[in-house]
Amino acid sequence: MTTPFPFTAVVGQDDLRLALLLNAVSPAVGGVLVRGEKGTAKSTAVRALSALLPRVAVVPGCRFSCDPAAPDPSCPDGPHRTGEGAERPARMVELPVGASEDRLVGALDIERALAEGVKAFEPGLLADAHRGILYVDEVNLLHDHLVDLLLDAAAMGASYVEREGVSVRHAARFLLVGTMNPEEGELRPQLLDRFGLTVEVAASREPDQRVEVVRRRLAYDDDPGAFAARWAGEEAAVRQRIVAARELLPRVRLGDGALRQIAATCAAFEVDGMRADIVMARTATALAAWAGRTEVLAEDVRQAALLALPHRRRRNPFDAPGLDEDKLDETLEQFSGEGEDEGDDDPDPGPEGPGGGGGQPAPDGGPEDDGGAAAPPENGAGGQPQPSGGQEQPATRAAEPFRTKVLSVPGVGEGAAGRRSRARTEHGRTTGARRPRGALTKLHLAATVLAAAPHQRARGRSGPGLVVRRDDLRQATREGREGNLVLFVVDASGSMAARQRMSAVKGAVLSLLLDAYQRRDKVGLVTFRGSAADLALPPTSSVDAAAVRLESLPTGGRTPLAAGLLKAHEALRVERLRDPARRPLVVVVTDGRATGGPEPVALAGRAARLFAAEGVASVVVDCESGPVRLGLAGRLAGDLGGTAVTLDELRADSIAGLVRDVQGTSRRAA
Repeated sequence: MTTPFPFTAVVGQDDLRLALLLNAVSPAVGGVLVRGEKGTAKSTAVRALSALLPRVAVVPGCRFSCDPAAPDPSCPDGPHRTGEGAERPARMVELPVGASEDRLVGALDIERALAEGVKAFEPGLLADAHRGILYVDEVNLLHDHLVDLLLDAAAMGASYVEREGVSVRHAARFLLVGTMNPEEGELRPQLLDRFGLTVEVAASREPDQRVEVVRRRLAYDDDPGAFAARWAGEEAAVRQRIVAARELLPRVRLGDGALRQIAATCAAFEVDGMRADIVMARTATALAAWAGRTEVLAEDVRQAALLALPHRRRRNPFDAPGLDEDKLDETLEQFSGEGEDEGDDDPDPGPEGPGGGGGQPAPDGGPEDDGGAAAPPENGAGGQPQPSGGQEQPATRAAEPFRTKVLSVPGVGEGAAGRRSRARTEHGRTTGARRPRGALTKLHLAATVLAAAPHQRARGRSGPGLVVRRDDLRQATREGREGNLVLFVVDASGSMAARQRMSAVKGAVLSLLLDAYQRRDKVGLVTFRGSAADLALPPTSSVDAAAVRLESLPTGGRTPLAAGLLKAHEALRVERLRDPARRPLVVVVTDGRATGGPEPVALAGRAARLFAAEGVASVVVDCESGPVRLGLAGRLAGDLGGTAVTLDELRADSIAGLVRDVQGTSRRAA
């Protein structure tokens, strides 16, 4: 068995260690979400925590870790008699991002359930994690259907496995710990709120601390056993302190003064619902117990707010998590009543110290628009614009985002679960049946009965039951929604540089990015201006990163439309090799003009027809403005085999309709 890195040997990361220890003291706090860049000891600290947890008493032979003092009356391995049990170490169960539903909740043998009436159940990871830790690395990349199951289990403290009316229930109460790199995409708000605490971690910029990190890691890699032995004393001391804090926790008093501060803080930061108040109260109580006190102080409330509120105050997906500490201090000071004893007898503020947690608000993502020069004229003689000037214009801010129409890819795909286009998925409405390939997961009962019925006499059926064999089973085919790759191709040339116009364009793209975030898409960003195109953001799940790139996008120069389309075509080719099942949707944001180089319009048309030949779904957002319109964006949409919408038509509340399907070459041919 691999020796884990000692928890007490982790250098720095005070907030992370404190949040984990508070959950060890009081699992009711609700778990920890660890956000940070790669290589910051997130996983190391989480894996080390399990060695510090007290041992767990379980019913011998029970696969669901029932407590012998109060066994679960609905346990599939029960019923159990109350009595003495056996002790084992607390478990830390890891949930892989690519796990199946059956691996998470367990599998029920449908064939035996139908033919024999036997609930033959194989427990999953939720059963293994009961009364322990469920750890999800890269939790933001977890598939939606697994997120839904986690939400249900976290809310009810139990897991239900349903297969065509046959159900199994077992207890599933666990400490949920997740780690994520925000650059790879954000977390669904429903799951985000289920984490009691959150911490931001980053690599230290202090050379001495970085040296110590490397020194300890090399020593551990050379001899894990010897390294762990050197830290055994500190590990034992923390383990004993956790036990002592757990025993003290029921005697900790949360006074009315502290409760008023908690309620006022949650109201001041406008968090949704009441879960934040409850989590803050439990966290402040655990902080007092960890410090060896029986009274919650104002400093406990402050630290609880820094750990429990940052991820709950986000108003939209592009807001950085964080807390204004000056506002927090003002609120606590305003509501510091007589019932709050600031106390002179705080002998032990805790080994981790009261350091701030939860990260700080990120600086504003885009440069200020300080006004500027007028854009060059848009239209020239002969219906084509005059060449734009080469002067680069400063970046402009995006206009206020709005709710957009649904842009979907035609046909039925088989990509990753999402909310945009139709797809064959494991979840959704049943559309038919087929023979199962591998393990049966979704039984189509009617099709199974129809397959078995003609053979009942040959199989010697004598009673009312149905004789079902493996070959009779039918898997339900279901249709749901998939996430797509939405590749934005944005014209940043001089013809788009007028201040008000570019602000509106950025607002439209930002609105589409918000829509992509909600529909679980991957996004990419290609920009073109001057003499070339740039893949500003390779396809990624981080919609926030695309918003940041868009905000700082400068404008000016000629309009190399063909170069932008060719760059997008190459980006799709590369991404198709990495993720062939994810269907693309190309959104070209332009006025349709093409300048620079020999025959720019003809070259752009040939580049566009590459997408049409491959059946790539596309839409052109027509940004042309003014009383004279050339209709160039519509021609570009025709070459792409897609459709064109104006900025006004893109709004969901426009009179053009609520939903617009992006058309590929199949509609064009029709």
